Amino acid sequence: MPDVIDRLMSAINAHDQGALMECYVPEAVIVAPEMQAEGWDEIIAFRGHIVEGFPDLRVTVWDKLVCDDSVVVEGTVTGTHTGPFLLAEGEVLHATGRSVSVRCCWVFTVEHDLIVSQRGYYDQLECYSQLGLKLPAPE
Repeated sequence: MPDVIDRLMSAINAHDQGALMECYVPEAVIVAPEMQAEGWDEIIAFRGHIVEGFPDLRVTVWDKLVCDDSVVVEGTVTGTHTGPFLLAEGEVLHATGRSVSVRCCWVFTVEHDLIVSQRGYYDQLECYSQLGLKLPAPE
């Protein structure tokens, strides 16, 4: 199993941007519901945005599956929303003070023990309802 995924999860939990960037190739791409980040500068901005919104963010890994150069990680992200957070619709949600615990899945492509791409999926309805948001009712 690629060590880089374990290093990444440790760096995320430690909020260590330097250690985090050592996990990616310079031209890596992250795709998530909120945005796409390409290259180190955008990845740092993307990760910084998440930590700004949830400064106590923690990832708990449930399971990892490796198949050739692909790694799938399933887990839970927990944190308290005390700063601005970019929603998938492009709006910024200001601090609610609410705690979240959201199921997530990440799919990584790894080459030479570095991450080339990462796609993230999470239950947005679960996250948004825990933040106190409501979906608009159909007309």
